[in-house]
Amino acid sequence: MKQARTVERVITPQPVIEGAGVRLKRSIATPTLDYVDPFLLFDHFGSDDPEDYLAGFPWHPHRGIETVTYMLAGEVDHRDSIGNAGRIGAGDVQWMTAGGGIMHEEMPQAGEDRRMGGFQLWVNLPAALKMAQPRYQDLSAAQIPEVRRDDGTVVRVVAGEVDGVGGAVTEIYAEPEYLDVSLPAGAHFAQPVPWGHSALAYAFEGEGRFGVAADLGYRGDLDGVQLTAPQMAVFGDGDVVRVEADAAPVRFLLVSGKPLGEPIARYGPFVMNTREELQLALRDLQTDTFVWRDDPEWARQRRTWSADIWER
Repeated sequence: MKQARTVERVITPQPVIEGAGVRLKRSIATPTLDYVDPFLLFDHFGSDDPEDYLAGFPWHPHRGIETVTYMLAGEVDHRDSIGNAGRIGAGDVQWMTAGGGIMHEEMPQAGEDRRMGGFQLWVNLPAALKMAQPRYQDLSAAQIPEVRRDDGTVVRVVAGEVDGVGGAVTEIYAEPEYLDVSLPAGAHFAQPVPWGHSALAYAFEGEGRFGVAADLGYRGDLDGVQLTAPQMAVFGDGDVVRVEADAAPVRFLLVSGKPLGEPIARYGPFVMNTREELQLALRDLQTDTFVWRDDPEWARQRRTWSADIWER
């Protein structure tokens, strides 16, 4: 018999300001929840006020991680130091493997309705791949498979598999699952998750009952834990994640992945295994041995960023 996963923690996101002044709601990488191996950071951005997001994320480096940007509304222009450039919009996914080093910028654009929304997830890389060649996957909304069930449930499969339908993103070390699930009122959802993998759900619209209640000091109806958007559930181990919508619908992300079980050393956009590796990353920025294109604009931005980090 399959063992349903319990909800071990419920996280209410904290407001933060990042980049050049972008307002975000952060659930992972806070004093409350630092890390859910292999997930290092989870941000939710959403506003209809361009002042909250137009400053964007000017040129900055990454090393040792993968970043996943999933858009709900609005558009973001991006460029990086390995020659990729473009615009992602509603429903699009950008999965970037920084590996040994990449510089990029992400600059939101104000559309006619002024709305901007989406998520960014950071996924750790194992020690053996932290200095790998950078890689970039840019997937349009039309490339993300959708599973539609008879009860009205709709699942967008970014990574992983639902009802035999494989996700658009493949060949990722952490064997991730990344699902966008819309559950109508009165519907049930159960998704197998490999035993031993970390799993979390982020409710961003509506409300629903998630998993099986652990000893959290409270319970939802029946045996699930009630989440009201925006909230995150961090699950314990088991074979399957269960979600139920009662009188109201709920929309959530379900994310899971294989833990690395390795030490981490993190400093801003770098996540390595030791402090010495972090120091090497900073030295590489100073000595022109970080990975980027041989272009004057990239070099100028690198010098500006590295000078700033050394002053701090």
